[in-house]
Amino acid sequence: MCGFVGLLRPQGLPQDIHAQMAALLQAIAHRGPDDDGLWVDASAGLALGHRRLSIMDLSPLGHQPMVSLCGRWVLAYNGEIYNASSLRRDLEAEGWTHGWRGHSDTETLLAAVATYGLRRAVEKSVGMFALALWDRSQRFLTLARDRLGEKPLYYGWLRDRTFAFTSDLGALFPHPQWEGEMNRDALALFMEHNYVPAPYTIFANISKLKPGHLLEIPYKTLEPTLTSYWEAAEKALQGQKVPFQGGAEEAVTFTESLIRQSLAGQMTADVPVGAFLSGGIDSSTIVALMQSMSPRPIHTFSIGFHETGYNEAVHAKAVAQHLGTHHRELYVSPQEMLDVIPKLPGMYTEPFADSSQIPTFLISQLARQSVTVCLSGDGGDELFAGYNRHAFSDTLWRRISLLPHPLRTALAALIRTLPPPLWDQLLTPLLNCLPLKYRLGNPGRKAHTLATILSAPSQMDLYKQLVSHWACPHALVLHSQALPTVLSDGEQVPGLASFVRKMMYMDLVSYLPDDILVKVDRASMASSLETRVPLLDHRLVEFSLSLPVSLLRRNGQSKWPLRQILYRYVPPALVERPKMGFGVPLDRWLRGPLRAWGEDLLHPATLKNQGYLHPPLVTEAWQHHQSGKQDLSFPLWNLLMFQAWLQQHSKPSPKTST
Repeated sequence: MCGFVGLLRPQGLPQDIHAQMAALLQAIAHRGPDDDGLWVDASAGLALGHRRLSIMDLSPLGHQPMVSLCGRWVLAYNGEIYNASSLRRDLEAEGWTHGWRGHSDTETLLAAVATYGLRRAVEKSVGMFALALWDRSQRFLTLARDRLGEKPLYYGWLRDRTFAFTSDLGALFPHPQWEGEMNRDALALFMEHNYVPAPYTIFANISKLKPGHLLEIPYKTLEPTLTSYWEAAEKALQGQKVPFQGGAEEAVTFTESLIRQSLAGQMTADVPVGAFLSGGIDSSTIVALMQSMSPRPIHTFSIGFHETGYNEAVHAKAVAQHLGTHHRELYVSPQEMLDVIPKLPGMYTEPFADSSQIPTFLISQLARQSVTVCLSGDGGDELFAGYNRHAFSDTLWRRISLLPHPLRTALAALIRTLPPPLWDQLLTPLLNCLPLKYRLGNPGRKAHTLATILSAPSQMDLYKQLVSHWACPHALVLHSQALPTVLSDGEQVPGLASFVRKMMYMDLVSYLPDDILVKVDRASMASSLETRVPLLDHRLVEFSLSLPVSLLRRNGQSKWPLRQILYRYVPPALVERPKMGFGVPLDRWLRGPLRAWGEDLLHPATLKNQGYLHPPLVTEAWQHHQSGKQDLSFPLWNLLMFQAWLQQHSKPSPKTST
């Protein structure tokens, strides 16, 4: 895990380029505390800088930017190539006779580029990466991002028409030509989703490279060309066209073999490796298989909370004890979690409002005390239909759609007459009489979610409502217009027969890379911890896309293949319980310890002076939440994270752009 930043300015680099690049690299030192490097080609106007977190080949032989043995290619990259050893064997079998300077995956990737060309090299690579490759012979720059979007990559223009690119937006902020003009249309998307979806960023002249894509920039014209080398839509349609033909047990066995194949590469490092463990299906499956493959106890980490309905540490501890891992847990107080909030705008260099960013940072801090690499169970819900909405929009929808829409709307209004805290008081005693796996956490919030389901006129409307925070973001964000996304543009969604599959696809290409993976990458790298996601090995992803939904959700259980794998190592009683998530008690915080902070950030005079948000809508939402009539903690968190980010990153006089 590393960070890089580069500048391409054919008209000539400034005389102080070394000092400029030093400042840019210092801004992302947390992504690579072990080493830094700079490569400059003044005649071409290219400067390429790198910060290194040493994982493979800790010696100077892994230093970046790295020049190929032939001298033609210069590479800076962030990530890991897990099949580097087999790539080396393939290269040697095909006549690679130049030898090896060290055993870093950077050197292997460069050799693959020199042998196959970049496109074929990344197609043959298994891993996570964002990279910048300079062809000294052709004076050609290429950027590439991994298939699922585990690693970030940004590009765009500075004020003096310098083409800039980086794995962390924060690297560009110190540049004297950085403009940072707000993209109000992207801000509206943020308010809708709690993240800014690719290819947009919060800044008008900067874009995200979409997962599975290459961006080629010729020196002479600086006119970028975008192409894909891996398309989720194509793989989803292929999986539908050629579905898995085996039986249920065969599917489970093959899924386990693919996860083991992924782990064999991802457990490899020259530094200590551990795993996050929540005690849920996904992380427990990863840990169980890791432990079965390790001759010694692996390191596992959990965060515990004292608030009822949010604590999973007790379940994680039980799983860890059963598997025999070396387990560490940290119970954090509300104040310790609140103390993280002022750090968030610095971690997330554009607005980001998934509140589980707080415990993710805390568990990353805990893990970094013992290991340098941590594996997570992220991706299980997207691959194996694990989100509650996958059930709501399928099985439940088929039942409630039998009722006329006016009747459903009336029932939804009736549910909303009671605020979530009162529903909690009414439902919790009843739920406590049920078996553990049926005891829902936060039943009041779930009751209001049911109201959302009942009031939706169609499945697609239901999905949009469940994944959106502000229903009318353009009324909230002044002077904003709609931008096309996979949720708003039906042409971006492939023609999949099952609506569950369509939801899974949209989650895979938007929510996963732009929320889940962003959250984990920034929170972990703030502690200089590399995170890896074994379930996102593209070979496993492609196989999961071929599994029938009837296998993914079987006998009333979500993520059925993962559960069956886990049951081979862990008794079902240790992991069978309602899905909880990795949240924090935002609703209570905003009415309690965060109230004064929130009221200051959302003061109508402040909002009017800034000129981005419509103050009456903000005030109305804040008052409704404070009264307890509605739980608006999620949309309010979007507002607060934007305002906190704005204080730290924005210029005082915003420009209006549409």
